[in-house]
Amino acid sequence: MKRLLLILFLALAGPALTGCESFLDKNTDPNSPTETTPNFLLPSIISNGLAIQGLTSLRTAYITQYVASRSASAGGADQYFLTTANSNATFNNTYFLVGGNIPPMIKQAQEEGSPYYVGAGKIMMALILSHATDMLGDIPYREAFRDDNFSPAYDPQEQLYGDIQQLLDEGIAEMSKPAAENKRPLYSDVPSPNGDILYKGNVQKWIRLAWSLKARQLQHLTKKAGKYDPAKVLEFVSKGFQSSADDCQLLFVNPGPGLAGTTNIYGPTRANFNTATYGANFIKFLNGATYAGVIDPRLPVMATATSTGADPGRGGGPQPTNVSTDFYKSFYARDLGYQEVITYHELLFIKAEAAFLAGQRTDALLAYKQGIEAHMTKIGVGGTTTPLAPDAPAPIPVITSAQISAYLSSAAVAQNEAELASPTAPGVPRAIMQQKYIALFLNPESWTDMRRYDFSPDIYPNLTFPAGANTDAGGQYPRRLLPAEREVVLNTARVRSLTGPDGTVNGLSPTFFTQKVWWDQ
Repeated sequence: MKRLLLILFLALAGPALTGCESFLDKNTDPNSPTETTPNFLLPSIISNGLAIQGLTSLRTAYITQYVASRSASAGGADQYFLTTANSNATFNNTYFLVGGNIPPMIKQAQEEGSPYYVGAGKIMMALILSHATDMLGDIPYREAFRDDNFSPAYDPQEQLYGDIQQLLDEGIAEMSKPAAENKRPLYSDVPSPNGDILYKGNVQKWIRLAWSLKARQLQHLTKKAGKYDPAKVLEFVSKGFQSSADDCQLLFVNPGPGLAGTTNIYGPTRANFNTATYGANFIKFLNGATYAGVIDPRLPVMATATSTGADPGRGGGPQPTNVSTDFYKSFYARDLGYQEVITYHELLFIKAEAAFLAGQRTDALLAYKQGIEAHMTKIGVGGTTTPLAPDAPAPIPVITSAQISAYLSSAAVAQNEAELASPTAPGVPRAIMQQKYIALFLNPESWTDMRRYDFSPDIYPNLTFPAGANTDAGGQYPRRLLPAEREVVLNTARVRSLTGPDGTVNGLSPTFFTQKVWWDQ
């Protein structure tokens, strides 16, 4: 990764070197090239682009109560003490580490005749922009990647949603061109892996990724009358992922020469959740508290068989801080595991919700059950934990087909079309959204769902407003992240121009995180 960034730096610095003394020309280091090519830019764009969602989840996992602090009154994210610095990874990585490299790669690919790299660039741009706007609201795009403007305007989220769909359409068109038109191989492992490290050159999977993202973004518009079209969502879903083999996810590996930070964002080596335990809100969906005593076979996989979780702001009970957290005794916290960005099982729940809202309850019930099964099958493969010392590695249970069948037939799962809906609100797909919440563990997308359904206690009966919550929250759940620290300092006027729906709170206010984004209104 560092080598790729060095190559990029030298490539961008190249024009400034052309006027130097001929001495430099006579002392050119062949091991430090001054130019790069799309296949050496794309790996960094992919790996760092996918990692953004994981970095965001270091905050949103507390808001969605997947995790909670082990210490009471810690004044952290689980009590909504959000800062501009909390948004740095989400914003800065979107623009500086990833987004800034995409236009140069696209330009080079267009000039040399490599449309697959153009397509991958457009799809990756759509992916990172869609995540950033869903977390932050209005963000720069149309003026963001120009070298003559250091204070880009913030584009309205409604406009961004159109731009994202257009980027995905253009990416699909580029990826649909004949292989004969593509000059450069999309993937190669000679002399080392380069190009498409996500799908290893499979353009059909890139196309399915684009359609899946289109479905996800359109499904966010359930509150926008006249803009939400469940039939169109279902059309997009039909062209999206066909199995878990299509999942867009970041695989983690052991560090090697020139590589650092390549283990799991959620793992013990990076220890980002060393002060956290599971949220009681999450565990109660698995341990029989919510579903009439039904123990979910995912409990000892996603957590431990004895995890109880904690409510936000109340701490994790008597567990001393020098004892490693139970968070690192699970499937999702393996150092060499993976971080899911958008998956087949998520797409099935999108299909289920869209079909439900379209009145196609039979299709909704089928997709809902398929989503549960796909998630259980994917994470039920066993493995070994990588806990913090002094704990020893332990086996992760396998989820058998018999366990999956038994769970799908249990009281935890809707058995008919009527049971999909809330008994008190027939138009709310309660069963679908609850199972989606379980299956999207740690994914920031769950925060989007919670906002779309206004943190409904009908869907999320175990959600608890934090003890000792930040008074800036005004008794409300967060609706967006604050603008990033660097923007507040360097693009102050643009940030000040941001306002929430009440028109009185601007982007510089510490209460701005309580303001709804466009699709949430």
